[in-house]
Amino acid sequence: MARTLIYMHWFHLILAIVFEAGWALAMKKSEGLTKPAWVAVFVVTYLLSAAFLALATKKLDVGLAYAIWAGCGMAIIAICGILFLGESASWLRIASLALVLIGVVGLKFSAS
Repeated sequence: MARTLIYMHWFHLILAIVFEAGWALAMKKSEGLTKPAWVAVFVVTYLLSAAFLALATKKLDVGLAYAIWAGCGMAIIAICGILFLGESASWLRIASLALVLIGVVGLKFSAS
């Protein structure tokens, strides 16, 4: 039981990242906040993302947590944009995503 609690902050960070991707994609689908159902999804997921990020920073350094949240969220959003929204999948975009993910991994290992 105690071991599970040790890793809850990482679980909270993962949820914050998932909800971050959710609010960004809902914002896109709301077409400038003109579709009420998508606006509701946007608001709820935005609040959940912030709440779970706040819980994660109770145990994690805020700089590390925010960098992982922003970097991983951006990567997920960009990948979803490519796969589901018809956005460009140029080699430069893919290489840039890889560099962001390498940076996030580097931050994690530098904080250990």
